[in-house]
Amino acid sequence: MKTSNPVLSRLGQAAERERTAGYGPHGPAGHAGYGQPGYGQPGYGAPGYGQPAYGQAYPTADGYAAPPSVQPMTIDDVVVKTVTLLGITGTSAIAAWNLIPLELTGVAWIGAAMVGLVLGLIISFMRIANPALVIAYAVVEGVFVGMVSKAFENIFGYDGIVLQAVVATFGVFFLMAALYKARVIRATPKFQRIMISVMAGLFMVMLINFVLAIFDVNTGLRDNGPLGYIFSLVCIVVASLSFILNFNEIEEGVRAGLPRRYSWTAAFGILVGLVWLYIEILRLLSYLQGDD
Repeated sequence: MKTSNPVLSRLGQAAERERTAGYGPHGPAGHAGYGQPGYGQPGYGAPGYGQPAYGQAYPTADGYAAPPSVQPMTIDDVVVKTVTLLGITGTSAIAAWNLIPLELTGVAWIGAAMVGLVLGLIISFMRIANPALVIAYAVVEGVFVGMVSKAFENIFGYDGIVLQAVVATFGVFFLMAALYKARVIRATPKFQRIMISVMAGLFMVMLINFVLAIFDVNTGLRDNGPLGYIFSLVCIVVASLSFILNFNEIEEGVRAGLPRRYSWTAAFGILVGLVWLYIEILRLLSYLQGDD
């Protein structure tokens, strides 16, 4: 199955090979006798157990068929995994808020951000979906979100800003889902190229700004001023549009027949976008409250 996303296309081809390579009446190519009666471990599936021997093809009306293979992922799989990751992130955020002392908020904030960045890069560049890493990422991001939220609410004194940011974040997410479903915004190849380039550019700008801030160089990108407003609005728009890429990748992944475990990777992509959007909305709201 060909898709407009080269990564998904390769994963789809790999999944297809995983499901079909060598399976048939005689089993995998080059292994004569595999998948035929009598092949398997002694005693396992022997007559009387009601099942064919291990590795043996399953009998059908037409002879022998391939044994059950990896199940493809569905939209429901992605929804369940996404809700699971959000639950883990929320629980971790609440725990961090209540358990980590106020004086350690900054250290925990930066530490979780660094660990989350490393885990995110590892997950993004891995060729195989790893649920354990994705869950670990959700836990770490929960600590990060919890500490950032606690700082804005309790240290910087922006009362009620966390609830406002949460409502706005999910409001934007569901709006983008509706726009995508109605095909108001389409993930065309050109749209995908532009979005990937813009997100990469923003990532580099934020990384450079962070490094300069360590050396007390203020670029104004994160200040309560015109440049800070513009940069936050740009980040919010890009983070919102990134969900279109996520929705398109999920659809293409389902169409390509990716194994079910890749639903964790799809849910990871949505979680990344939600955390990014939440932080940018939180920052913009702080600018607006600061002007009161």
